[in-house]
Parts: sequence; structure tokens; C-alpha cells
Amino acid sequence: MDFAERHALRTRIRAMVEPTVELLGLELVAVQFGGGGDNLVMRLAIDKPGGVTVADCTSVSRALSPEFDVEDPIDGPWRLEVSSPGMDRLVQRDADFIRFTGLRAKVRMAPDWGRRRYNGELRGLSGDGDAIRVLVGDEEQLLPRDRVDRVHLDLTPDEFATLGHTAAATEGEPS
Repeated sequence: MDFAERHALRTRIRAMVEPTVELLGLELVAVQFGGGGDNLVMRLAIDKPGGVTVADCTSVSRALSPEFDVEDPIDGPWRLEVSSPGMDRLVQRDADFIRFTGLRAKVRMAPDWGRRRYNGELRGLSGDGDAIRVLVGDEEQLLPRDRVDRVHLDLTPDEFATLGHTAAATEGEPS
């Protein structure tokens, strides 16, 4: 799956699953794909105040199963993984770019973009929201969102703990 297909599919999946996730009292943080061919994995990162439990992940997976049976968004075999965002939390939503302003992040751009990777401090979005602002060294970069492949936080354990997450999700316990 190339960059454009992956970007379009992420947008389609988010629109499809976000209402169900929200009905369960959770936030859909990110949609990501891994693997390829017969090993394609759709990963959904979910969150809620106080953290996500394994039971939350199971509930989302079970609730989405009938939706995916009716409208299979991916041509070919794939599997679903639902988890908490974790320490390397993906940043995809406008609200998260604002929420995590000032934290370190790693940005990977589309293959056709000159420079593929940027490591720096998130500075939010441009005025029109079409670009991500990242401070790299002492220079702010404006990275067009339609050319960004992925953005994830680069947190220390202390920074992660301040976000309210201290461990991986376990059955019935928040992460």
C-alpha cells in the first residue's frame, strides 16, 4: 500500500469507526497500518481519561467486528489490533497537535518529500491547520499535513507519567 492509499484509508477508517468508539465513551486517537500483503495489521489507538483497560480494547474490537463484516474497508486479508496510545503516542487529530504543543515528536514525511524525518518540538498547527509546526533546532518547520506520513511523541518516562499513563494496559487496570 503506497502513501496516498494509506492516507486515504486512514481517513476512511477514522470516519467509519470513530462514532462507535465514542459511543463506548472512548476517544479514537489514531489509525495506523503495519505489515503488508497477507500480514496487514490495522491498529487503532484508543484513550479515555484515566487510561484504557484491556476490557476497553476488547469492547471496541467486538463492537467494530460487525461493522467490518458489513463494510470491509480493506481488500484482502488483515487483522485488527486495538490498544492504548502508549509512550510513543501517535498524533493525528487537530486537538492533539494543540494539546501536545511543547513536547518532543518525531515526524515521518511521504516518500516523495525531500527530507523524510524531522525530530523536534511540536508547536501546533499553522493558522489554517494545513501544516504541522515543528521546531527543529532553532528553526520552525511548516510541514504540510497531506505529505506527513506519521507523527508520534518522543516522551521520557516522566513526561509520559504526567500525561496520566504509567504502565501498559492490563485486564481491568488503567494504563
